Amino acid sequence: MVGPSSSHTAGAARLGFLAGKMAPGPIEEVNFRLHGSFAETGSGHGTDKALLAGVMGLKPADEHIREAFALARQRGLRYSFQAVDLGDMHPNSTEITMSGTWGQMQVLGSSIGGGAVRIIKIDGQEVDFSGDYPTLITLHEDRPGIVAAVTEIIAQKGYNVATLKLFRQARFNEAMMVLETDEPISADAVQAIADLSFVHKVMFLPAVEL
Repeated sequence: MVGPSSSHTAGAARLGFLAGKMAPGPIEEVNFRLHGSFAETGSGHGTDKALLAGVMGLKPADEHIREAFALARQRGLRYSFQAVDLGDMHPNSTEITMSGTWGQMQVLGSSIGGGAVRIIKIDGQEVDFSGDYPTLITLHEDRPGIVAAVTEIIAQKGYNVATLKLFRQARFNEAMMVLETDEPISADAVQAIADLSFVHKVMFLPAVEL
């Protein structure tokens, strides 16, 4: 890893990386709302640079993390940091808001120690995953048969499911499924799932190694 702290630097880079991979298009602007010790000591630990570098696709061991501000300026990526109180959250937490011509997206996550992270919300929908495994995320209609249809495609393509969690959002009659696999899922498998009529959105995130 690059940086003095596994929680404040490596974990921050992983959070940024996962968030950046969720964006459906080029990110033109990103805002980081920093909570707890991320806000209090983040600058000294390089948390700000690590978060920004991660959003741009740099992993925790990339030496260019130190140059994150300059890289963002070169890419024309606007960025800002804000100290806030996110409530009853782990002290190393951040809310990342990304935007581009495709719209806006918000990711809430925490760095929980030793470089490990948890993604807690995506666009206000509660989720729970670590980024330790390749991760498929679907936003879909909350109706019978969807889990079976998605896992059937996964099985047909020869992938093994490590974990599967379903998060329901009754107010909009939608649900979000987070499915972790033992190996990366191919683009054609992801597309087959995206083509299901009741699936509104699909994201695939590679595992983020330390």
